Amino acid sequence: MPDNGTGSTSGQQGGGREVVTAGLPTPGRRFHRGDLNGAFRVVASIVIPMIRVAARFRWHGSTRLPAEGPFIVAPNHYTNIDPLVVGTVVWLHRRLPQYLAKASLFRVPVLGYFMRGMGNVPVERSGRTRGSDPLTGGRALVAGGGGLIVYPEGTLTRDPDLWPMRGKTGAVRLALENDVPLIPMAHWGTQRIMPRYGRTLRLFPPSRVDVAIGEPLDLSAYRGRPLDQHLLQQATAELMQAITALVEELRGERAPAERWDPAANNQNETGRFA
Repeated sequence: MPDNGTGSTSGQQGGGREVVTAGLPTPGRRFHRGDLNGAFRVVASIVIPMIRVAARFRWHGSTRLPAEGPFIVAPNHYTNIDPLVVGTVVWLHRRLPQYLAKASLFRVPVLGYFMRGMGNVPVERSGRTRGSDPLTGGRALVAGGGGLIVYPEGTLTRDPDLWPMRGKTGAVRLALENDVPLIPMAHWGTQRIMPRYGRTLRLFPPSRVDVAIGEPLDLSAYRGRPLDQHLLQQATAELMQAITALVEELRGERAPAERWDPAANNQNETGRFA
């Protein structure tokens, strides 16, 4: 069953990564002039302090998000609060968090206004954006030198023990088409701030949230080849394995040998099921 996270660690853990227990992930790094528009400033003034109160980040290893240039970060996803936590992680690296996000969020009054204002990209559950390829907006973001958060699972994991499940191919396709770094990331502990499918935040006492950022995925074997479905699925399997290995490190457990597949377990891929 999922770890409740009441234990504590320090020093070396899980494969020898050094654990940084306090402070910013990249001390001294600053946003560039003009990075922050009004929408970002308003949202950040609410979200960042809230998450900094609720979460005590522990950074595993020395790998960090790039200071410059485009990248795609691919995290695990198991609670509804994950996007705010991952967005805070990206923000603390002094990069702007922008997402491929489900289109229904953009139809929520006020929230949709700020989602659009921050440059996030709406994706329909069917895999389409309004009137265009679902990845067009993501391509524009990375072409402009930005960082993009893409959840390769596409929704909260269906795995009953919160391990990463089967992934979708969008993150890999974007990385290969645009020749940008694809960075696996894992976090563990957000379920103590908001349970899976929960709607209530627990701000106090602060919860430990462990974060590991992996090295960019080596996609050299796939570059220059036709991006057919078989290739994309192979590369996506590698991405999901990299994310899972980071989650294993943070949890101090081994994931199941077979990755959870909703179709094989007669589950819908969206909507609450437990």
